Amino acid sequence: MCTDESPATLPAPVLHDVEPAIEVDLEPVDSVVVTTLMDNIADMLLPDMGPAHRITIGSGPLRPCTTMAGGQTPSPLLAEHGFSVLVTVAKGGTEHRFLFDTGASPDGIMRNMNFLDIDPGSIEAIVCSHGHFDHTAGLDGLVRSLGQVNMPVLIHPHFWRRRRLVLPGRDPLEIPTTSRSALIQAGFDIIEERQPSFLFGRSVLITGEVARTTGYEPGFPPQQALLDGGWQPDPLVLDEQAMIVNVRGRGLVVITGCGHAGVINIARYAQRLCRGEPLYALIGGFHLAGPVFEPLIPRVVAELAEMNPGVIVPAHCTGWRAQHALAARFPAAFIPNSVGTSFDLSAPVYDEPDQRKVNPASV
Repeated sequence: MCTDESPATLPAPVLHDVEPAIEVDLEPVDSVVVTTLMDNIADMLLPDMGPAHRITIGSGPLRPCTTMAGGQTPSPLLAEHGFSVLVTVAKGGTEHRFLFDTGASPDGIMRNMNFLDIDPGSIEAIVCSHGHFDHTAGLDGLVRSLGQVNMPVLIHPHFWRRRRLVLPGRDPLEIPTTSRSALIQAGFDIIEERQPSFLFGRSVLITGEVARTTGYEPGFPPQQALLDGGWQPDPLVLDEQAMIVNVRGRGLVVITGCGHAGVINIARYAQRLCRGEPLYALIGGFHLAGPVFEPLIPRVVAELAEMNPGVIVPAHCTGWRAQHALAARFPAAFIPNSVGTSFDLSAPVYDEPDQRKVNPASV
């Protein structure tokens, strides 16, 4: 859940450190393909850019349209204020598919998967970055498509919290909450975990609760949660978690949902979990829109530059000012996102030297 109407002053620095139960040598994979099933923008005029492969106008199925001379029109990809990506990981000739978040509407990602000819039955597990509805409502469409789903869904225990937004000059706005009983009845294997956990052996890592160590990334200040019978401040959104994959010869691919934990906190924690592996790609929501977060943009950009990622794909609630600042600071790494785009992040070919060691700026 994101908003541009947050209070205009920053709260005191928030620190919430986490001592992870593990630090790992995350097993490298041959490739990871991240396909955007839902984001705030669908732009079919964007060209391919480096690892980004776009959907072109005229692609996809046709739908009936009585006002067209031929009775049909191309069925467009749907964009909405939400986020979802399909993550396809390949290693040693084996391929696995995971769904990270499910968008804001019951039918959005299902419609886009149909357009992209993606079989929802090929998904092996679902990771929900946090409990806000713009990342979870698409679970409904998956259930209606698959029936009994019989797959794990990985969440943090705070995922179920009943929450609301308290904004100046407005009545409190309650955020829709996912039903535990509905997921159980649908056949999901609910895995609640605060600590890091693995998928695909030791090749895909879910961060669990992210350490908040920058001191200036404030979480989500207008949020409250219903706790012990009353509404209480809940700015940290501790259920925010990210996905990490280590691409052989490149480094870490980190996928975020909204980035309520702070995108610098998330990237640093990913490196902390993975024994300092370099950051190769950062994809997802950076949550830098609105008056609370926009003053942070210069510092976030500067500290991200210290990590020197080779691919930066800000999405969802990043905000247009942050998008512009990132594009200006990282002209080679920045890639605008759009629904339907696939990012093919592969290991170097066998005779290509490890770019992390030869020329880190080129990765």
